[in-house]
Amino acid sequence: MNDKLLSQRARTQAVRDAINARRKEYQKGDLLIENVSTNPFTQFATWFADASASDLIEPNAMSLATADANGKPSVRIVLLKGFDENGFVFYTNYTSRKGQEIATNPHAGLAFFWDVLERQVRITGTIEKVPYEMSNEYFNRRPKGSRLGAMASKQSRVVEKRSDLSDKLASLEAEYANAEHIDVPDYWGGYRVVPEEIEFWQGRPSRLHDRIVYRKQSEVGWEILRLSP
Repeated sequence: MNDKLLSQRARTQAVRDAINARRKEYQKGDLLIENVSTNPFTQFATWFADASASDLIEPNAMSLATADANGKPSVRIVLLKGFDENGFVFYTNYTSRKGQEIATNPHAGLAFFWDVLERQVRITGTIEKVPYEMSNEYFNRRPKGSRLGAMASKQSRVVEKRSDLSDKLASLEAEYANAEHIDVPDYWGGYRVVPEEIEFWQGRPSRLHDRIVYRKQSEVGWEILRLSP
C-alpha cells in the first residue's frame, strides 16, 4: 500500500474520530408552553425576527423534504419568501424534481436550523401552488438576471456542458434587452406549504431540549403540546 493511500485513510479516520467526538452543550435559552404564543405563526414571526437580527447569512434558508409517489424521499435547501396564516411560500421551477414529486405527492416538510440561537423549527403539511398573479408579481420583483437565469435553466435535467447554460442566458439577455416586465413562465412559480403541525425546538443542557408542537385541530384552533426531547 503506497504512502498516499495510507495518508488518505489516516485523514479519513481523523475526520471520523472528530465527528464522533463533537459535543456541544446548548444553553442559550428555554421554551416553555406558558411563554409561547397561542398562534404558531405569531411564534414563528418572533423567532424569525430573532434569527434575522442574528449573524446568520440566510435566516430564511430551509430544508424542503418531498417524496415521490412511491414514498422515496428527497431533500434540498430552498429560501422562504413569505409566510402568513395560510402557510409558508417558496418559488421554484415546476418541472424540477421537487415539482414533479409535489405533483404526485402533495405533502412536504420544512426545517429551519438557526444554530447561533440553538433553535430549530419543523413544519409538516400539504403543499399547493400559489395563484399565478402572486408568482408573476414576485417574479418581476427579482433582479433581471435572476429572472433570465430561471428561464435559461431546465432545472434538475442533465446538461452536457456549462456553456449550454451560458449560451441560453446570452440569448435571453439579447431577446429581453429592452424589457423591464417579463411575464413569469408557466413552468415557474410559487408553492405554499399549508401546515398541519409546527414544532419549535430550543436546545437545552444535557440534551434535555425543549420541544413545543402545535397541531392543527380545526379551521380555527391549534393544540399545543410539549414533546420529550
